[in-house]
Amino acid sequence: MKPTLDSRQLHAFAALARRGSFTLAAKDLFLTQSAVSHTIKALESDLGMRLLDRVGRRVLLTQAGEQFLRHTEKILREMEAARAGLEALTKRGHGRLRVGAGTTACQYILPTVLREFRQSYPQCVIRIEPGANGQPWELLRGGHIDLAIVLEPPAPVANEFAFVPLFQDELRFLVAPLHPWAKLGRVPREAIEGETLLLCNKASPTFRLVGDYFREEKISLSNSIELDSMEAIKELVKIGLGAGVFASWIARAELESGSLVSLPLGARTLRRRWGVAYLKCRRLALGEEMFIGLCQAATEALGLSAPRAVA
Repeated sequence: MKPTLDSRQLHAFAALARRGSFTLAAKDLFLTQSAVSHTIKALESDLGMRLLDRVGRRVLLTQAGEQFLRHTEKILREMEAARAGLEALTKRGHGRLRVGAGTTACQYILPTVLREFRQSYPQCVIRIEPGANGQPWELLRGGHIDLAIVLEPPAPVANEFAFVPLFQDELRFLVAPLHPWAKLGRVPREAIEGETLLLCNKASPTFRLVGDYFREEKISLSNSIELDSMEAIKELVKIGLGAGVFASWIARAELESGSLVSLPLGARTLRRRWGVAYLKCRRLALGEEMFIGLCQAATEALGLSAPRAVA
């Protein structure tokens, strides 16, 4: 394998071609004339051909030198562009941010976070991967997103990812105020199987949590409607189409106005832990750290408490 070209040799050759003199090139490079001469000889030896001719005190490029100069200038421009690009990433307000988030996070958490983030990082290129609830781990692992607002990683993949907790919530039944359960003030266990349940779509972790919960309770969920939008679920619940299963904070305004009523799923509570996940092997950029901090601030502003540490 032929040796890789040395950037110092390329800089010396470009300076010599530009100035046409070893003395002037050495002055530009803050080197001795002898050092420049040895560098050019080493370059010609590496390439196996003569790149220049000495004509008195002047230096003229050979045909090979003229061709090599075009490549040299292109390489040096690319090197400068690479350095400038890397330096831009360290400047406040530059870089990129790719975030995966499910529909709930997109609707209720991200708007506030992105508004604040844009003020601090106006030049940052932001891309949101919506509906990432079903496959955030694959997207993170494949380098397609940098961060994901998700529920706590399941055991099979937990060791691969760092998880910064945001808050903990509880899934409950939400019904219209005229629903029989609302009038009764509780949910009869025997009535659940006969009720139409409005749930998040099957690809979401929440759907799996709800399914596992009722399987353990020996209750079949054969009569359900799955939707991607929490707003759509709330509207269908309001008109009495069935009972929704979601967290009360998503329907805070409706609960305060009395257009929805919240009831527990059963004797056992079903809680979720939310947070921001990323690959453990990655070192977070400054913008990514700020984004996580803004997520924490936004969820605190919503009155959502941070989850307790798991022993």
